[in-house]
Order: sequence, then structure tokens, then C-alpha cells
Amino acid sequence: MSIPTGRFAPTPSGRLHLGNILCAMLAYLSARSRGGRFLLRIEDVDIPRCPRRLARQCIDDLSWLGFTWDETPLYQSERTDIYRKYLDHLTADGHTYPCFCTRAQLMSLAAPNLGDTQVVYQRTCANLSPAEAAQRALTRAPAIRLRVPDEEVSFTDGLFGLQQENLARDCGDFILQRSDGLFGYQLAVVVDDALSGVSEVVRGRDILSATPRQMYLQHLLHFPVPQYLHIPLLVDAQGRRLAKRDKDLDLSALAQLFTPAEILGMLAYSAGLLPAVHPATLEQLIPLFDWAKVKTDDLRLPALDSL
Repeated sequence: MSIPTGRFAPTPSGRLHLGNILCAMLAYLSARSRGGRFLLRIEDVDIPRCPRRLARQCIDDLSWLGFTWDETPLYQSERTDIYRKYLDHLTADGHTYPCFCTRAQLMSLAAPNLGDTQVVYQRTCANLSPAEAAQRALTRAPAIRLRVPDEEVSFTDGLFGLQQENLARDCGDFILQRSDGLFGYQLAVVVDDALSGVSEVVRGRDILSATPRQMYLQHLLHFPVPQYLHIPLLVDAQGRRLAKRDKDLDLSALAQLFTPAEILGMLAYSAGLLPAVHPATLEQLIPLFDWAKVKTDDLRLPALDSL
């Protein structure tokens, strides 16, 4: 039987906040409680948004909290040649096409909306001839999209059960490489999870919809499919979702008020691993860990000023 391998994969576009730390903690405890390996991956493939100083700060913060990992942290910004190789495989097999649409054009389409910044792509460029694509490439560098089938992809999430998505209807052909040459999240994550031997992915429920897309890529690239567990969102005492803009709840502020054990104990209580708020190290939490204890509703932090 293979050794369970989990990972934490932060995007260093800002300081870690409590929601990030909760995800890291649950991924770490899940792997370590079964004698497994734990990896750290720095998802800085969007290089302009993710300066190396913030990546180093992230590693320092995790070390301060007591996290350890079994391999040298992996930086996506250093793996573009690897992503290019797998993109070339997909292109050679006829699964991709160049897209010349601008962001303004995409947002103006009369298409199903997936949120404030995303629409289901209507395959405007899907059937361009090679000559048409070459002509457009003279004035605009294309993004590269993956053709997706009109079929259901389903999986069983470790916390939220059966999930289904029709790729053509619910997400559309998605980008593997941006027009500026940077590789997309979906391709980089799939390649790195597979090549690192990740068998369990713990991440926030807010990106649950990405999983069917990644599973389709795994199928095309003949990669194994990890177990997925999408954890509830962490909200503050008033029910507000945490974000990197909430500077009062990132480590730059919290480290001045609380010890690592106090921060971890607070999060373990919010997740349902502890019956009351009290300090706890990661090593102390390992024998207490059980996914059956983790709630599926939004996880509410205690009021910090009451601790």
C-alpha cells in the first residue's frame, strides 16, 4: 500500500490568514495521522502577483506554526518547462485550440455567468482554421484553451459527498495557458499533484467546482485521481468570510497577540477537533484528528477579543 501524501499549496499574493492556516492544518493532520507524507507547494505560477518575498514569508509563517514537510518546497514559477511539455502533449492530441478573445469580449458575451469575473466560454475561437488563427496571431498572442466534452464528470468528495458537473454547460472550454504566456491554475495543479505523488487534496469549498475540470485533465494525461476533501469556509465571529484583505486576521497581526499553539487551538476548536478553545500544537492534535469531527457548515471563529 502506498504511503498517503497530502499537500498544502498556498498562493503567495499576500500574508497567510486564518483560513489558509486552517486548510494547511487539516491537510497536515490528515496525512500525519495516517503516517503519511506532507508536501509544501508554492503556487506562484502567476509570477507578477506572487513576489518571492511573499513566498519566503509564507514558508517562515508555516515553520513558526510548527509545520514540517518531507521535501524541499516546490515553486511553480520554476516549472514552466514541465507545464509546457504536458500542454504540448494535449495540443498534439488535438485537445486544445488558440483563443484570441479579449477580457472585455468575454465579459460582454451573452453567456451563463459563473460569477463577477467568469463566464462560460461560448467557443468563439474553437473552429478557426489554421490560416485564420495564424492571421489573428499577427496582432494578438492567443490563450490556449482545452476542449471539454458535453458530459457529466462526477466524484465523491470526502466531506460533501457526490458532486457532478457538466463540463460544457457548467464551465466551458477553459484556459491552460494565458495570452501572456503564463500557465493556468488547472494545468499546473494537475501536473504537480501527479508528479509529486499527491494522493489526497484538502482545500477550500470555494474551489470545489475546479475538481471536475482537473479530473478531466487527469484523464487526458493518464494521471491518477487523488481523494478530494473540500473543507467548509472559515468565517469570523460575525459570519464574514475571511480574505487576505482582512489584515486583522492575517499572521502579521495575529503573531503579535497569540502563540502558535493558541492560534492552532483556536482553529482546531472552530473545526470541531477540540471541545473548547485551548492551546494545542500540531503534534498534540495528530492523535485527535478524525474527518468525522469536521463540520460541513461554515466554521466560525471565536471572537478574538474574548480570548
